[in-house]
Amino acid sequence: MTDSTQNCVLCQTDGGHLVFHGEHYRVIRADEAGFPAFYRLIWNRHVAEWTDLTPPERSVCMQGVAKIETVLRDLLQPTKINLATLGNVVPHLHWHVIARFDWDSHFPAPVWAAAVRQADAAQLAALQARSPEVDAAIAQALAGA
Repeated sequence: MTDSTQNCVLCQTDGGHLVFHGEHYRVIRADEAGFPAFYRLIWNRHVAEWTDLTPPERSVCMQGVAKIETVLRDLLQPTKINLATLGNVVPHLHWHVIARFDWDSHFPAPVWAAAVRQADAAQLAALQARSPEVDAAIAQALAGA
């Protein structure tokens, strides 16, 4: 184990509630307060940058991101899907796939910005209650990948 993997939280833990684990990547539901439809696709092997992947691996990765997005759109009909790969805090390749709603506390700003309103508590609770259903649909969509 190298120094970079010993000190990497995504090499040492799943990184959240494990939804799917495959040969190349895993998908977790992030524990982000106010955003129960916040998922991360995490590359299993420790790499920091997109171009550390081979072109075929990049294709596998983006196909996974697209399948997560498709499930979120089909089941939840969000206002928008946010996709991001930053890695400034955790330099291990991972994609954020976040279903956003016009009633969420930060919309239309990024989830990492300051809140612009209180989230609609009833809609937030209803979305949280659907987490097991969404998790299962994501796992099923990725299992055939």
